[in-house]
Amino acid sequence: MAASADGAGGGGAALGNIRLVVSDIDGTLVRPDKSLAPETIEAVGRLRAAGVGFTLISARPPSGLGQLIEALGLDTPLGAFNGATIFAPDGRIVEAHRLDAAVARGLIETYDGFGIPVWLFADGHWMTQTLDMPHIAQETVAAALSPTVVDGFERFLDRADKIQAVCDDPALLARAERAVTERFGADATIALSQPYYLDATAPRTDKGHGVSELARAFDVSLGAVAVLGDMPNDLPMFRVAGLAVAMGQAPGEVRAQAHIVTDSNEANGVATFIDRLVRART
Repeated sequence: MAASADGAGGGGAALGNIRLVVSDIDGTLVRPDKSLAPETIEAVGRLRAAGVGFTLISARPPSGLGQLIEALGLDTPLGAFNGATIFAPDGRIVEAHRLDAAVARGLIETYDGFGIPVWLFADGHWMTQTLDMPHIAQETVAAALSPTVVDGFERFLDRADKIQAVCDDPALLARAERAVTERFGADATIALSQPYYLDATAPRTDKGHGVSELARAFDVSLGAVAVLGDMPNDLPMFRVAGLAVAMGQAPGEVRAQAHIVTDSNEANGVATFIDRLVRART
């Protein structure tokens, strides 16, 4: 199925004017099983051959982008931790923003009050207090890391890249989100990256910030950038880019703020959009 008509937002930059495409990963670039479809690899190749840049931005740590960098042949900066970290394909950190230790401590204490377990990412490691919880296996694949079991997070708080609450109860996670946003919204960037993951990263360094930095690295104006995403943590980049593209399976609140809605990630919606863009340039 071809990419749909304009999303509820309408408008956006003309496809022929796009010079850089920035894609989210989970729920967007990769399929539900976290695999990268051959059709998507080929489409990215056609895009770059047409003279349009391509890069990635994700809630994942930098390690979680490594296999994708290799598969797609990427050689330019990328964004991790929802844009709080910009790094080179060889792993060199270009820019990194971390949570304040007191904020990190308060976030964890608040989640503890709701009975919601958390993961902490710092120094290239993924820390958890238990392996007896959901989503460990899939995160091991996505992050390309094995979890480190710790008896407490205190010694890592001053270097926390991301604190991630993990909860399969949407109502409970929504209550926790309201609580941490009310208390820490000015001191952290808080957003859902999956229906069951609530991320907290450094303040004022959301995906909008990350896309702005990536556009600068490519020497492209934001008006000539197209972004693709599927979750609320993608909305800040929707707001700054010239063209915002939502995945077909994205929640209504995300699709409503997109200029275009493409196919779902299961149906290789990134490839569908890229081919539409390439056709517009010929």
